[in-house]
Amino acid sequence: MAGAPLILIVDDNIDAREMYGTYLQHEGFRWAEAVNGQDAITQTKNERPSLILMDATMPRMDGWEAVRLLKLDADTKDIPLIMLTAHAFEEHRERAKDVGADAFLAKPVLPDQLAAEIRRVLQM
Repeated sequence: MAGAPLILIVDDNIDAREMYGTYLQHEGFRWAEAVNGQDAITQTKNERPSLILMDATMPRMDGWEAVRLLKLDADTKDIPLIMLTAHAFEEHRERAKDVGADAFLAKPVLPDQLAAEIRRVLQM
């Protein structure tokens, strides 16, 4: 599994991180976790994930701001990023696009759907 894509799961809910991480590991991915946007930026620079799954609403720094900052940074702007959030209205989908997200999924999302979207974004 050493060569498998590394997915950074960013969510303040530990159950969500563990559920998605366990499933993604079962699907052949490696995973790391971050608990808020600020932690996500640090982890992204340290871990260099293949893809980031970003929740929108979190303490300290929300996902919207973290995505915006990651996409402005020359070192991290090319890392694919999927917003994974309970904010399911069209305005949220547009906001995700505006801050630079490569894709958008509304929670709750079935694990199979999540894995399929990751593979689509990574062109696997």
